Amino acid sequence: VQLVESGGGSVQAGGSLRLTCQVFGYTVGTACMAWFRQAPGKEREGVALIDSDSTTSYADSVKGRFTISQDNAKYTLYLQMNTLKPSDTAMYYCGLHRRFYDCYSGSWDMSPVRFGYWGQGTQVTVSS
Repeated sequence: VQLVESGGGSVQAGGSLRLTCQVFGYTVGTACMAWFRQAPGKEREGVALIDSDSTTSYADSVKGRFTISQDNAKYTLYLQMNTLKPSDTAMYYCGLHRRFYDCYSGSWDMSPVRFGYWGQGTQVTVSS
């Protein structure tokens, strides 16, 4: 399994970006996938989850601004990011559940330890 992110860049606050995660060797839409981000000196944090039935969950910090989606036919995961803030600056990674389970198992758990497949990341920089 290989994940390849793209779509990052530098934008001003209030702008938008759409991140793309191309998946090779696995069928999108059959297990939990997610977007994470990691700023310098900080731990990797969950941003958004999407389950095999396309139900979603978001971190409070991005709720209402970010939208995660998946296109099974294109083997692609997306993250639409609107109304970007300087605090959104980070390296963004897509992840696939290490055991190919669904995201929801009584609760939405955004712990990165549940994900065993990662891309190389794409940098998002938001200036004020």
